[in-house]
Amino acid sequence: MPPHTPSNTPLAPLVLIHGHPFDHTMWTPQIEAFSPARRVLAPDLRGYGGSPSTPGVTDFADFATDIETLLDKERVETFVLAGLSMGGQIAMDCYARFPDRVRGLVLADTFPAADTPEAARTRNTTADRLLREGMRGYADEVLERMVAPYADPRVKAHVHRMMTDTRPEGAAAALRARAQRPDHRDLLTRVTVPALVVVGAEDTYTPVSDAEAMHAALPDSTLHVIKGAAHLPNLERPEEFNGILGEFLAHVG
Repeated sequence: MPPHTPSNTPLAPLVLIHGHPFDHTMWTPQIEAFSPARRVLAPDLRGYGGSPSTPGVTDFADFATDIETLLDKERVETFVLAGLSMGGQIAMDCYARFPDRVRGLVLADTFPAADTPEAARTRNTTADRLLREGMRGYADEVLERMVAPYADPRVKAHVHRMMTDTRPEGAAAALRARAQRPDHRDLLTRVTVPALVVVGAEDTYTPVSDAEAMHAALPDSTLHVIKGAAHLPNLERPEEFNGILGEFLAHVG
């Protein structure tokens, strides 16, 4: 996806990394809110949206490599980096790979620990199911965990559409990669830039306790719990999310 680029702005670019199994349109409210004043890059990760799939198992670090390649191509030297869910885990990989380029780190509805053996088996089983059955049944089952059951019907429709439009091959490869990703709990204790931790109060995938643990581990962080939201507070409560993110962006410059 081409970056959204306003002209003649000195503000730090904002890089947004989407979660699974979504695409860059997950960030539509944030792109619309922040692109008039600063450069915003919201790519489709490999295997999602308009990006090509890599069959089999994607090395989780490849996502960070892809982000770095995009930043180099677009001549973006330093930026604020934000990721939600799997995107937050990729953001942690990015910080581990090129910390000097990150001016601020936003971690939303995510967690840093590696998968337990049981969680890894579940991801691989789900990957097998997606390849066998496609995305629709999975999307139907998880929709009201991704967003709260009482979420705006338009938001529900958007989230469901992103999930069903995702290619099973890309989703399965990413799930297998996540099952093998590194543990970044120690990395968080060594983050030297300001961080923002955000979580939906009703998130059952990455509950508030996970956000509180990240907040405690990060040397310089702010925690916000968004009421009335589950796993996608940026879509469920966009005005509140954008207000929190806007304050953070103003803080880091």
